[in-house]
Amino acid sequence: MSAASPLVFEKAHILCYRTFDIAEEINLERARRAVSEDTRRLKLSRENSQYIQLPNPPLAYELGRRPLALKGGPVTVDATARLFDHGAASIILRVPVLPGTTLEELTLVADELYDSQALEDLALELVEGVRRTIAPAVQEPHLWDQSESYTVLFAESIRGQPSAEEVLAEADLARLLLGENGQTPLSRRESEAVTQVRFSYTINDLVVIDWNSAFVYEPSGSGDIPDLLEIANAQLLEFRYYDERLDEHIARIHEEVQAKRHEWTRLFRSPYRTLTRQTLTTLVDLNEFIERVDNSLKIIGDFYLAKVYEGAVKRMRISAWQGSVTRKQQLLAQTYGLLKGDVDIDRSHTLEAVIILLIVLEIFFAFFNVFAH
Repeated sequence: MSAASPLVFEKAHILCYRTFDIAEEINLERARRAVSEDTRRLKLSRENSQYIQLPNPPLAYELGRRPLALKGGPVTVDATARLFDHGAASIILRVPVLPGTTLEELTLVADELYDSQALEDLALELVEGVRRTIAPAVQEPHLWDQSESYTVLFAESIRGQPSAEEVLAEADLARLLLGENGQTPLSRRESEAVTQVRFSYTINDLVVIDWNSAFVYEPSGSGDIPDLLEIANAQLLEFRYYDERLDEHIARIHEEVQAKRHEWTRLFRSPYRTLTRQTLTTLVDLNEFIERVDNSLKIIGDFYLAKVYEGAVKRMRISAWQGSVTRKQQLLAQTYGLLKGDVDIDRSHTLEAVIILLIVLEIFFAFFNVFAH
């Protein structure tokens, strides 16, 4: 390829992920039985992929072909659902890219897909159907009002078979990943920031990961890297979900403590018994959740796929959300300790009152027996 030659995609597609939190937990084996279509468990196929362990691999099944309205006209997309045991469900829409599409044309399509309301509506419709289908397999079903989106621009063949270095040098991948189709070029610093997390295993493949999208040039056609990006995206969703749940529970504790601190019944009984039980239940649920999310993918060794996954975790800022959940978990544990202390004091006071009452009754009956004789 020469510098004057445009980047032309001969074989490519766009993977649009919309991930929803639909339950506290999904029993994947029951879900497999509930789905009448063929299902498959995620299995990585790349060399050395055995060093990435998926203790309970997510379950996928096809949802068929659906029309998607775009500005250039409707297109037919292949829809897939993938279920995670920690309660997430991912809707994957595979948008075809016509052979001969240029980078500029692909950027226009990507820009539309990043914020497509039609795509959001289709994904929501599909996830509602998934929820009905797997209803017997879920615990505490719900549909969180927020979701996570991610887009992978996947190229198998580019005209001229450029190397990874040529693609980086000659293609404005930052504009593609941002969906920036304006005439004014991006600053060099912004372009470098968008494309800083990138990997190549051979001279002919390339992965560039941004926080909301990724470009994958993979002549082998292997889908391992998009699968890893999807797992990371699902983990991000779960940490965001529990971060909000913890915010709500901490706020509720504060409101109830303020409302009950001056109640006269405090003289006889702690008003925080129910709140203490609810807080303990939340802590137990949170510990189980963190274990399920942490166990959704385990890395053994430092090899290419592990580096790509860790790069995605960093770029998506998953560690920051995980740290926020951990801090609030510690705060909730401390709060539980204080509430339990209040309840324990109440119980000791009750026990003391019972002992005093028994002593008074014993004295009373002793005097009664004396006067009776």
